Amino acid sequence: MAGSAAASSPPYCGRFAPSPTGPMHFGSLLAALASYLDARSHGGRWLVRMEDLDRPRERPGAADDILTALEQHGLHWDGPVIRQSTRDAAYAAALARLAEQDLLFYCTCTRSQLRGLPVYPGTCRQRRKAPATSHAIRIRVPDQHVSFEDRLQGPQSEQLARDCGDFIVRRRDGLFAYQLAVVVDDAWQQVTHVVRGADLMDSTARQRFLADSLRLAPVSFAHIPVIAGPDGRKLSKRWQAQPLQPGTASASLFSALSALGQAPPADAWGAPVNELLDWAHHHWRWSAVPRERQSSLICGLG
Repeated sequence: MAGSAAASSPPYCGRFAPSPTGPMHFGSLLAALASYLDARSHGGRWLVRMEDLDRPRERPGAADDILTALEQHGLHWDGPVIRQSTRDAAYAAALARLAEQDLLFYCTCTRSQLRGLPVYPGTCRQRRKAPATSHAIRIRVPDQHVSFEDRLQGPQSEQLARDCGDFIVRRRDGLFAYQLAVVVDDAWQQVTHVVRGADLMDSTARQRFLADSLRLAPVSFAHIPVIAGPDGRKLSKRWQAQPLQPGTASASLFSALSALGQAPPADAWGAPVNELLDWAHHHWRWSAVPRERQSSLICGLG
């Protein structure tokens, strides 16, 4: 029976899903590389999806810059690049399925009204009809735990009502929320494994809850350390992380492999990108990836 169950498991499919709000930096390279190598080591597919839901924050040309950076670092994806901005109909259909289960409500609370509160207090929880005023749509979460096994961080559990509260699935400005879109798209693209930064760990219980509510197949998650700058903040576009440079692709990959615990040989420093990735593909060790959720910025990055 065990062999039969293994044979029926869907083939490995991973993905990298950046937001095109700026160029790729070392932190995003780390997530892309870990996801890519894990997929390739399993003989699986690796997809790239642009999470461009937040149209006002998208920087013109950023999506193309990200794809160029991936190619310069030898990270070639399978299939077409999907943009979430083209997927509104699918998100609306998912929202309708949740509404049929009476899981949604209309919320007119403003940010200023909710500022300082640890979770949404349930102010509009009973509002089932859309008001004439501006509003968001939230999903009612049950008073229960969502537990899952993170492939890197181990067993995880979150009490939905206490730890996150009723969360937004469609924003006040009419845009669909990240939590809903990512669940719908992972299922549609048949993603089986997600490797991403530990800063997104807190989203996982919400995404598992949404997938269950929509009767979608669960995804296996693994959360790798995020890179922090000298000030202790996560390295990100928001905090002016330096963009990757094409002339230092090999050095950046070497540093990223080191940060992922892969210990590339010293004589691989400066090797062509394709040779370095070939070494990484054949020597990828998931067990060597650090378990901590944050790592300091490595000195000497290209």
